[in-house]
Amino acid sequence: MIRFILKIVKYVFISVLTVSSMLIGQHKGDMTVEEYKTYYDIGYKRNTERVVIESNNATFYENGKAFTGEYQADGYEILTYEAGNRGVRYVFKLVEPADKLPQYIQFSDHSISPTKAGHYHLYWGDDREVLLEEVTNWATYFPSNMDGHTIAHEMIAH
Repeated sequence: MIRFILKIVKYVFISVLTVSSMLIGQHKGDMTVEEYKTYYDIGYKRNTERVVIESNNATFYENGKAFTGEYQADGYEILTYEAGNRGVRYVFKLVEPADKLPQYIQFSDHSISPTKAGHYHLYWGDDREVLLEEVTNWATYFPSNMDGHTIAHEMIAH
């Protein structure tokens, strides 16, 4: 069973964001700290509190309600982003259409080669191709056994 949770991100979000944006602002100079805060606020925004994946089932929790569906592998795509970095999106498709569930889930862990991931960016929606273009909202999910300290270090290194 894999558990991803966004709640922990919200727990450390403000302090990590402040430290990260201050560090980034000092080194790049292309955005102010406030601009970085806005950029990350948009990037991390997501209504889903957590996603629990057990076997082929994914359960999305929103506003205290759970929605579960069975997903099957639908391949992967290697993407090259505007900044020049590359990544893989692993794609999964909903087996039986259902209300409140996305047709597709895409996982990104920043790596092209096999490695242990500290966090994942999850994208979901009903159009596979549109999701591959999504680069504005990249909600970040961590394994639920990670504590706030570990997440903070993971985000600063991000």
